[in-house]
Amino acid sequence: MRLLYVEDNERLAQNISASLRANGFAVDWVDCGEDAVHSAKSYDYDAIILDLGLPDIDGMSVLKAVKAVKPEVPFIICTARDALEDRINGLDAGSDDYLVKPFDAAELLARIRAVLRRPGGALGVTLTAGNITFDTAERSVEIGATWARLSRREMDLLELFMRRKGRILSKDAIENALYGFDAPPTPNAIEVATHRLRKKLAELNASIAIHTLRGIGYVLEDDGA
Repeated sequence: MRLLYVEDNERLAQNISASLRANGFAVDWVDCGEDAVHSAKSYDYDAIILDLGLPDIDGMSVLKAVKAVKPEVPFIICTARDALEDRINGLDAGSDDYLVKPFDAAELLARIRAVLRRPGGALGVTLTAGNITFDTAERSVEIGATWARLSRREMDLLELFMRRKGRILSKDAIENALYGFDAPPTPNAIEVATHRLRKKLAELNASIAIHTLRGIGYVLEDDGA
């Protein structure tokens, strides 16, 4: 899943971004409001984490501008503004949550997962497909009665396929979901990761498989489909 993180404190942004990536999220970080609005309109994000005190335009203006064109995208405001009026204004403007600085990365992660678990959100606590069970909170995968040892990229890819089971995913769609614009995939990265994941699923006797539709993309279906 892909997040947009809007924060002008570089050190904080680097630390939080690293924590988010370690927990399976692709993160695009921008440090000003204009870039935030441009990125949010140009890419599809599962959630946006927004500071209010930005150097160019106020974060509330960013929230309203993005909500005007993409009302469905969830926002979590992370700011030093702790007045009750600020919290009320942020939530009334369309933010789904409001977190006051300083905060722990673990709390932000929990709040992101909570927002994405809401009806219409991108995150379910446990995903199932065939004999595969994926615990998205613990980042663990069980195939039959066996725990699967997957790399972070393989796990991210499997999660994406499980959320889109039976639907065709193009290479561009996979890149957009799993890679931030500051860390683009290397040539053939999608093909290599998909090949490795497909091989591991087969080795563990998964009842579903990733099928290649040449020139179109990939689809996760019941094995033998």
